[in-house]
Amino acid sequence: MAVLPIRVVPDPVLRQKAKRVRTVDASIKKLIQNMRQTMHAAPGVGLAANQVGVPVRVVVIGLPEEDDIVLINPQIVKKTGERKITEGCLSIPGYHGDVKRAVTVTAKWRDATGKEVRKKATDLLAQALEHEIDHLDGVLYIDHLESADMLHKNEVQSAPEAEASATAPPTAPPES
Repeated sequence: MAVLPIRVVPDPVLRQKAKRVRTVDASIKKLIQNMRQTMHAAPGVGLAANQVGVPVRVVVIGLPEEDDIVLINPQIVKKTGERKITEGCLSIPGYHGDVKRAVTVTAKWRDATGKEVRKKATDLLAQALEHEIDHLDGVLYIDHLESADMLHKNEVQSAPEAEASATAPPTAPPES
């Protein structure tokens, strides 16, 4: 297993729509293990395969005090409510933004064994599902900002984050 490099904006793979996984073979299983290790090393709550340069529909989510969730070909089937929350992203280091997300999300996917899973989620899991499935569709949280004023530079950064964000800030949508 290996910690993979995380792609950052403006890497074009982050804007690609990921391809469906046809079969869970040895390469997908190895990708999942490497993604789990990468997510924990980052550390992050979730990681989509295109964030490590592989444009396939695979996501790992690691919530505090819960087992990691592996999602293959995930899709959101229902959203209810709306809430404003602050998000960050491993692919946009050094920044966070205020976005609108659903209160409740129902999603379906296949797990690493191929079993179909359908789950209704709230709180951090609902947010992570929306955020990571957006990644698979080439959408970043900055695309959900109401204005560029909603993007904020983190105040405290580790040395690698400070170096990565020393360049220009990520491109946010124009003010409407």
